[in-house]
Amino acid sequence: MTTETNNSAVEFTPDRLEKANEIIARYPEGKQKSALLPLLHLLQEQEGWTSPEGMDYVARMLDIQPIEVYEVATFYTMYHINPVGKHVIEYCRTGPCCLMGGEEVYSHLKQRLGIETGQTTVDGQFTLKEVECLAACGMGPVFQVREKYYMHLTNERVDEIIDELSK
Repeated sequence: MTTETNNSAVEFTPDRLEKANEIIARYPEGKQKSALLPLLHLLQEQEGWTSPEGMDYVARMLDIQPIEVYEVATFYTMYHINPVGKHVIEYCRTGPCCLMGGEEVYSHLKQRLGIETGQTTVDGQFTLKEVECLAACGMGPVFQVREKYYMHLTNERVDEIIDELSK
């Protein structure tokens, strides 16, 4: 299935559209829905989040109902369904991290940024997001920014990381 651009508010750039068509072509006719996760990643890389207009665009590309895209995008925490800051801090809030001092570190992080979970700093630099286990239970407290994990967090280490990311 080859897709072309249309009149929607959100469209892939030409290079991303080419990549999207390559991804869709990996799957047999009638099974294009299998391309949904990678197309949502492409959308988020381009737009910074998965907007309703973007999800509708992906649905049209795959010839599926928009609700099928919404169900997936809202299920996985890796997709941002609201605008986010430049750095999304995904903070583990499960038991092991909490037992290792995560509550205190998390409180410090929120105070340092001046925001609560789900909010973005006024300068647009940081968004704070709670997630379930980041699978680094022996190295908690832990948070993730994009693909990078920050482990054995302390209040001091959080300050260093925020300073580093702010540059």
